[in-house]
Amino acid sequence: MQQPPAMGRRQATRLLTAAALAAGTAAPAAAAVRSGNGAGPEATALHALRRLSLEEKVGQLFATFVHGDRVGSTDPAAIAANQAVHGVPGAAELIERYHPGGIIYFTWTSSLISPTQIARLSADLQDLARGSSSRLPLLIAVDQEYGPVRRIGPPATQFPGAMALGAGRDPELARAAAEVAGTELTAMGINQVFAPVGDVNADPTNPVIGVRSFGEEPALVTDMVIAQLAGFRRAGLAAAVKHFPGHGDTAVDSHTGLPEVTHTRPEWERLDAPPFRAAIRAGTDVIMTGHLRVPHLDPSGTPATLSRPVLTGLLREELGYSGVIATDALDMGAIRQHYADAEVPVLALEAGADLLLMPPNTAVAFDAVLAAVRQGRLTEERVDASVLRLLRLKAARGLLDAAPTPPGRIERIVGAPAHLRTASRVADRATTVLHDAGDVLPLAAGGGALLVTGWNGAPPASGGDDGQTPGQPAPVPAPTPYTPRPVTTLGAECARRGNPVEVLWTDPAPTPAQIDAATAAAGRADTVLVVTNRAWSGPEQRSLVAALVATGRPVIAVAVRDPYDAGALAGTAAFLATYSDADVSMAAAARVLFGEIPAAGRLPVTVPATGPGTSGYPFGHGLTG
Repeated sequence: MQQPPAMGRRQATRLLTAAALAAGTAAPAAAAVRSGNGAGPEATALHALRRLSLEEKVGQLFATFVHGDRVGSTDPAAIAANQAVHGVPGAAELIERYHPGGIIYFTWTSSLISPTQIARLSADLQDLARGSSSRLPLLIAVDQEYGPVRRIGPPATQFPGAMALGAGRDPELARAAAEVAGTELTAMGINQVFAPVGDVNADPTNPVIGVRSFGEEPALVTDMVIAQLAGFRRAGLAAAVKHFPGHGDTAVDSHTGLPEVTHTRPEWERLDAPPFRAAIRAGTDVIMTGHLRVPHLDPSGTPATLSRPVLTGLLREELGYSGVIATDALDMGAIRQHYADAEVPVLALEAGADLLLMPPNTAVAFDAVLAAVRQGRLTEERVDASVLRLLRLKAARGLLDAAPTPPGRIERIVGAPAHLRTASRVADRATTVLHDAGDVLPLAAGGGALLVTGWNGAPPASGGDDGQTPGQPAPVPAPTPYTPRPVTTLGAECARRGNPVEVLWTDPAPTPAQIDAATAAAGRADTVLVVTNRAWSGPEQRSLVAALVATGRPVIAVAVRDPYDAGALAGTAAFLATYSDADVSMAAAARVLFGEIPAAGRLPVTVPATGPGTSGYPFGHGLTG
């Protein structure tokens, strides 16, 4: 149905002002924030809105990426990639033509080379934005969840990730981890993080969430989400809880297809809703949508990102959320396989979204929204409502201040010793011993010979890990993401304790030759440590473990991602879950293996038995002490 004609800008502003003041929609933590002219965030946001043209308002609705490690990059590959997606060669032209509200960083865009480079890029982008016709600063964002979704490597502090925090059961430690992460990101000029994950991982075979979730119990996930929101806020970072209405019980990766969640409304209320309800009560800055169908919430089968019943009817009206709604990336397969690129941003705005993330073609998306307003499909008042929410967020985080606060000295903040100690505490608290059937723990320092073998890291294999949708243009060669090497690190930790150690890593899918070499090496060892990563879905890894067990040597498995590996592997003498391949997690595993610290972690999920001769483990299980 065609919308009524747009009212004048002055009349619209009066109505928006009255509605905003009546609703009191500023985030609770933002009340004390003041702009450089002494006004509060609401007045500052309204003042900024009044002076924007329609084109500038439409631009503020988009957050995208830009290729190049610096403003003005002359790298031909970066220029070509920008032309392919944005139709412009670089950041300056992108900001002047499209007035984006935000920029998101990735490794594959060459945005994340080092802390000092990131800080310089952030500062230069903000200078461009403040000097543009809109004069509005950018939300500069990153997906720094840690665990498998870590964008920035060392020297930034590396945390184990969400499920490790769930295993630790310590909300204060979860808050501290978020505060450290936020402090380091802020020092690099990043002011928004698309975390924490509020999805409750109800499906052990979930291909895209898994250890990105804090666990399978809504109460545990809720506690951790609220703790992390508090930590990010204390660091001055805008945080986003994702992926509403809940991506935890899906069998399809939304980067490549459209998942469907079959929960009934009562099941959704019990399982998926609690973390999001609590996040709204806590004043979360942003809620990110999930590209998934939930027929019991919207019988039409429209993906949540484009569903007015889900975003407006449920999230806004029923749950009372008044903050920013951000879409997940609009270049993902779940959306593009079913909707035209020009239709998606308009549908998302009609549904109730505010921030449109990563459209596959910036010009197409921008022009589509502009045309929808000029033709009456969208009113300018609808655009104003979303822009005002975004401006409130920027004002609340101090981005609209006349004199923005400069970031701290990077070398004193990023990777600071106190931050590294916090990461070690998280890893120590998380490490879970599922069984010690062979009574082989603890290992003796300076004792028997050890073979350390198995999965030693690999570049991310899907959009869920690296943030890049298959087929998306990228500079060639793309920068290499930071990849921990858990076999190498664990071997070094064991050798440091005086044991003879042979390190023999394999491919993620071990070849027959690698399996033969590992079994031969096992004959030279007293004990075997084998590192696994999603062995429940990898038959080659299971074959490696079975061959090692068949040698008769005691085999200790260390799962560095999904604890579900424990239910797929038979015959191990002991089993540890670290939920992470980070160096701090391997150091913590060594401390537990050698009895230097007690095992403290407890399963935040149920581990089903999935193979012959295997055992399952209940939620909360863990040999402690």
